[in-house]
This record gives sequence, C-alpha cells and structure tokens, in this order.
Amino acid sequence: MVGAEQIWTIVVGGGSGRRFGATKQYELIGDVRVIDRSVAVARQASHGVVVVVPAEDADREGAIVGGATRSESVRAGLAAVPPDATVICVHDAARPLASVELYRRVIDAVSNGADAAIPGVAVSDTIKVVADAVVVSTPDRASLVAVQTPQAFRAAVLREAHETGGDATDDAALVEELGGMVVVVDGEIANRKITVPDDLVWARRQLADLDVADLDVADLDKEQP
Repeated sequence: MVGAEQIWTIVVGGGSGRRFGATKQYELIGDVRVIDRSVAVARQASHGVVVVVPAEDADREGAIVGGATRSESVRAGLAAVPPDATVICVHDAARPLASVELYRRVIDAVSNGADAAIPGVAVSDTIKVVADAVVVSTPDRASLVAVQTPQAFRAAVLREAHETGGDATDDAALVEELGGMVVVVDGEIANRKITVPDDLVWARRQLADLDVADLDVADLDKEQP
C-alpha cells in the first residue's frame, strides 16, 4: 500500500438477515462472530474502521446506525469517515474470510489511478438473461465476473457517487454511473458471502485452511499501516 494514503474502511452489517433467518453478522465462525472477524481484518488493512449495524444494535456494538437499504447504510458510514481519508473501502460484514492481501490489491489499484477497484472471480456457470421466464440472451462467460468486497474507492469519488442518494447492490455501480474508472482485481474463492445457513457451515469448514484463521481479534492494532 502507498504510505501517503489515509485509508478508512466501512464495514456494512446493517442487514436484517431475512434470507439467512437470523442476523448472520452475529453468528459465530470459529470462536469469533462473523462481524468481528470482518472488522479485525479491516483494521489490519486500514487506518480506521467505521462499523454500520441495525439501529437496535448500534449502542451495544458501539457502531453507526444503518439505513433501510445497503446504500443508505453506506452513506451513514461515510458521514462518520474523517474528511482527510483519501481511500475508502467498503466491505460487507457477511464476508468474514476476506484477506488483508485482498484489501491491499484493491487499495493499490486506487492508489495507482483508478477511481474504484473491485475484486472479481470468474463465473463458472452459464448465465442467462431472462424476461418473464423467457431467455433473452446468453452472455459470454469470458466477459463476466462475480464481484466481491472489499471494494476500494478514491474518497472524493465515492462521496460524489453517494450525493445523488441513489441505490445499488454495490457502490461500484454508483461510480460507474458517474463515468468513473472501475477496475477489477483478482478476488478470492474463499471470500464467499454468508447469505444462507449453508454458507456459514461452508465458511466454518474453510477456516482451518486459511491464514486468516490465525487472526488475533483481541489485539486489533498490531498491524495498522
């Protein structure tokens, strides 16, 4: 990472867990909660971290109150990021197995001139575009990637992208609407989002094989950049 940058990360854990059936960010993975593992990695890769959770949990977690949508939750987090931040990462709390190295890849891409950098992994399934249960087209898989977080942004660009109050499933889409340059870096297969209970079972099984399994969440400040 470029030392002159001031890097902050917003960890978004404001969802209700409707598809999961519970607030998944508070489930245990190993002996640590999903959200705590995500925050610990973010702190190793950033100068500061803002955590966003549902309103009813904010006081208990010492976190920022999220909004009704993901984009609203990101905007709430953005308001708490200091104005001197030069690169802002946005990470889903439900991806607890993202590595510090993945953060470095997206941050370095922004430091090297991109407006935004997102991790992507190749799509192995055939994808169909469908309207009213009828196939419209079949995109070439070679042109597709499945996108992950953390996503990194030039801070001024991310703030501008959110000024419109728009909603999107990821922040890069808002930057795209501005005409910003969004680049893709290699993602991580292990960086799977916990959406349904089977994802949590899978993540727990992966933990023993990952370097991130050794993360000491009780000593979060040792490896600050």
